[in-house]
Amino acid sequence: MEYNFREIEKKWQEFWKQNRTYQVSENKEKPKFYVLDMFPYPSGAGLHVGHPLGYIASDIYSRFKRLNGFNVLHPMGYDAYGLPAEQYAIQTGQHPAVTTQNNIDRYRDQLDKIGFCYDWNREIRTCDPEYYKWTQWAFIQMFNHYYDNIKQKAVPVTELIAAFEKKGTEGLQAACSEELSFTAEDWKNMSDKEKQKTLLNYRIAYLGDTMVNWCPQLGTVLANDEVSEGVSVRGGYPVEQKIMRQWCLRVSAYAQRLLDGLNTIDWTDSLKETQKNWIGRSEGAEMQFKVKDSDIEFIIFTTRADTVFGVTFMVLAPESDYVKQVTTPDQKNAVEEYIQSIKHKTERERLMDKSVTGVFSGAYAINPLNNKEIPIYISDYVLAGYGTGAIMAVPAHDSRDYAFAKKFDLPIVPLIEGCDVSEESFDAKEGKMINSCGNGLDLNGLEVKEAIARTKDFIREKGIGRVKVNYRLRDAIFSRQRYWGEPFPVYYKDDMPYMLDESKLPLLLPEIDKFLPTEKGEPPLGRAKNWVTEDHFPLELCTMPGFAGSSAYYLRYMDPHNDNALVSKEANEYWRNVDLYIGGTEHATGHLIYSRFWNKFLYDLGIVCEDEPFKKLVNQGMIQGRSNFVYRIKDTNTFVSYNLKNNYETTPIHVDVNIVNNDILDIEAFKKWRPEFSTAEFILEDGKYICGWAVEKMSKSMFNVVNPDDIVERYGADTLRLYEMFLGPLEQSKPWDTNGIDGVHRFLKKLWNLFFEGENLSVTDEKPTAEELKSLHKLIKKVSWDVENFSFNTSISAFMICVNELSALKSHNREILSNIIILLAPFAPHISEELWYRIGNNTTVCDAPWPAFNEEYLKEDKINYTISFNGKARFNIEFAADASKEEIENTVLSHPTSARWTEGKTPKKIIIVPGKIVNIVL
Repeated sequence: MEYNFREIEKKWQEFWKQNRTYQVSENKEKPKFYVLDMFPYPSGAGLHVGHPLGYIASDIYSRFKRLNGFNVLHPMGYDAYGLPAEQYAIQTGQHPAVTTQNNIDRYRDQLDKIGFCYDWNREIRTCDPEYYKWTQWAFIQMFNHYYDNIKQKAVPVTELIAAFEKKGTEGLQAACSEELSFTAEDWKNMSDKEKQKTLLNYRIAYLGDTMVNWCPQLGTVLANDEVSEGVSVRGGYPVEQKIMRQWCLRVSAYAQRLLDGLNTIDWTDSLKETQKNWIGRSEGAEMQFKVKDSDIEFIIFTTRADTVFGVTFMVLAPESDYVKQVTTPDQKNAVEEYIQSIKHKTERERLMDKSVTGVFSGAYAINPLNNKEIPIYISDYVLAGYGTGAIMAVPAHDSRDYAFAKKFDLPIVPLIEGCDVSEESFDAKEGKMINSCGNGLDLNGLEVKEAIARTKDFIREKGIGRVKVNYRLRDAIFSRQRYWGEPFPVYYKDDMPYMLDESKLPLLLPEIDKFLPTEKGEPPLGRAKNWVTEDHFPLELCTMPGFAGSSAYYLRYMDPHNDNALVSKEANEYWRNVDLYIGGTEHATGHLIYSRFWNKFLYDLGIVCEDEPFKKLVNQGMIQGRSNFVYRIKDTNTFVSYNLKNNYETTPIHVDVNIVNNDILDIEAFKKWRPEFSTAEFILEDGKYICGWAVEKMSKSMFNVVNPDDIVERYGADTLRLYEMFLGPLEQSKPWDTNGIDGVHRFLKKLWNLFFEGENLSVTDEKPTAEELKSLHKLIKKVSWDVENFSFNTSISAFMICVNELSALKSHNREILSNIIILLAPFAPHISEELWYRIGNNTTVCDAPWPAFNEEYLKEDKINYTISFNGKARFNIEFAADASKEEIENTVLSHPTSARWTEGKTPKKIIIVPGKIVNIVL
């Protein structure tokens, strides 16, 4: 019987839909397992074959867990807000809601064709008011809480107000933007506006002046990953660094907890290390440097207070408030020109850039430990967001300071005995101190660790600094000057922000006539009519960023239809957190940090029961494109085949891979592909045009994008699923090569033929043979281990081996084949459902029990030993698996062939390697 995959796949996709096969609810009778894919953005281009890689992996694992008795939650939805839809709306005038819906419809159609086990009853979209109501709600909670450093948790601002009323800031230890000091009386005498301004200094969601990536042409702030080499990723428009008043989230308050939490979750070491570096914990000291002939003092943070005697200059971040204060009149133009020249560089680019640039401010600071005057420079290698935006430069022992000192001919003072700084800086983590004495502090002769401790004590005693832990992690900028995003539940009274009452949520995104900033430069929401509260207070004109809706979506999947809470206590205590999260490494320092922060905040409020949202995280690799090329002979419209191209002067041209099969060009399709090729001529080899190829990023411009719909139409969804897994290890990047897909499709046909003879089902109820059981249980063992360890590619190889073995045995045994179907069901669910039904089952294969592995069936009855003489293999003998050493020795020595090799000599030694060889030493 023919394997009609189109009919089979359509039939079972409809069956799953009609019977709600994948719909799930809380079931305390079963253990839960929550599998999640990273939230996809539904782009207009739809899916290409690289996108489903992680989805197929999570689908296999979800089905596997269900077959093992778990109640599996496997949901899907859409991260539907974002800049691409808005830019398309600006270009076409079409509302982004329309294009987003069209894109979602296309995604859903493509996903359904691949046969995923998503519970679509739980689908969420970030642009749905019923969803973003809870994003707005969470923002209100963050506004109404501050972070208590003693309790190490979020606490209601009402408790902060009560503390101010009793003791002002006395004894207060709270995360804040600026250290403030006032009494209860001072608080009492503040106006309402002054009190609100003071509270903003402590709120977890707060308004603050911060450095942003501003793109004038797009009219909005961009995230770091939306900028590359000074221009926007979308559109390629110039981006500049600019200080703007923005909504921020005080993520930095959770820095230590974000670090500690990494010890409790099952993520890769590389991903954890990335987050640790991003959070950037460092222990050190804050010190005061006075500016010569002024009342200005810098506070700098250093992890190496012992190196202050080696400070020969200071550097300010270009955006530091101190720049204007210290720049002298004669240096003003030079400083302004420099700042203008580096405005386009993002902080990430500045960190990676190794070039040395800077300008002298004209001012000098006083080194507090030796009273020497040191010049103050401005350079983009110092960031305002780390420490205080000012550094003391120790060129002898820091590579960037060393490069700067060399360029500007500044002194380099070594502090470690025997170090050579003539060519490069010296790592000063150990050794004896030198050149380190002054103002009552003598470090000379001390080891580095002793010197660090002594200096910390000294600056604390003298009141010129304090010991402190610092973090590189910055607060999240949460405002975007664009339309297509969640509206803030914020209105303004007397220029101070206030939150809408929760009963007013969701605050709906209003209709506007254009999706551009207003003529006054306001964000697009400035165009909305009556964008005010019922009391006519103006509403916030910015919208939330893309990561707002994706930070807690995993919680909403637990309870998506709840109108009264983000997630009910019952649902959260059942599903708890995500057991397996699959997605790309590009989210390591964005989404994953923000989601963990968001979850910890909700944990503090008692909304969720787990401190960490994602227990295990697996990063899938990328599927790269396999491009094809044709070779045009110079100044002609003639194309020469690959192996003949060296005979001519040719130009390689990318060709659409969809008109190439096994590197053979469909010439007629090529002529129709583009008008200029309609009259093309060809120089062939063996009657065919062979294309060249290369592995490149899958991209429209390289014509190497493969649509999964085309693969499904030609080979079927099960073939696509198996082939994507077969390409290589899940976590590695690998090229897509349609040339190899035929082999996987042939495997499914061969499996199908095990069940049929001609048009008739041919399955017997005979007792399985030992060979059949051995083949099956090898597969059970292999696939069970592989799926748990995400080694899907080797599972598919094992299936192929098993089917070959059973075909050779002419096996049609029901018991054997039933178990094969169940094992294959996570990988190729459509053919598995069909065969499960064909052999007489009335229930879905999704609910079958996973086959139990039995080691006994793998034990060998007989073992083939290689017989060697003085290490050289001569012949083989088969022994019973339980044969004794004596039995093996006697049999070998008495064997007629042995006499030929012993030549009458008595063996000196007989070495038996159990299960492998017998070596006779003569």
